[in-house]
Amino acid sequence: MLPVTFEQFVHALHDARALPDAPEAHGTLAGALCVSSTYRLRDWLIEILPDKLPDADAPATLREVYQATVQALGSALSGFDLLLPGDEVALGDRTAALGLWCQGFLYGLGSGPMPDPGSVSPQAQEIVADFSQITQVAVDDSEDAETNEAAFAEVVEFVRVAAQLLFIELAAERRDPQLEPHATMH
Repeated sequence: MLPVTFEQFVHALHDARALPDAPEAHGTLAGALCVSSTYRLRDWLIEILPDKLPDADAPATLREVYQATVQALGSALSGFDLLLPGDEVALGDRTAALGLWCQGFLYGLGSGPMPDPGSVSPQAQEIVADFSQITQVAVDDSEDAETNEAAFAEVVEFVRVAAQLLFIELAAERRDPQLEPHATMH
């Protein structure tokens, strides 16, 4: 579970004059962490705050989001969550936010070192394709509200679990070169 609410995250990003919306910023972080063991807080801040670093309050909130996301992705027990608006927000807006989260995730995934296509499972390739489709998602007005809410909850759960699966699968691809044993020449 994340230590800040969606509203606190939105406020921190707004105060820092971040370029992406909150869901996209969090998705970018999660995607980048999947492909790079060296993606640090500063890298994320530079990515989402290219014009200036945030004021004194924003870094603490953003640091909390960064640290909680790193811990949650790395541990199946900690409960990775997507930073999305709550149920009090209209379903259409929550659906758009989920699309932005997936867009950010794909951006983050593409910003790191790309794994060898032969080393990525068909399941991982399908997840990436599904995320791409989710960026285009919209509410089906022909369905009743309860059906749409249930469908939205299923898609959010799929995205949450799929992001964790990609993190696990890409673990070998994101080994930290600084932690690798150094070859010595004799």
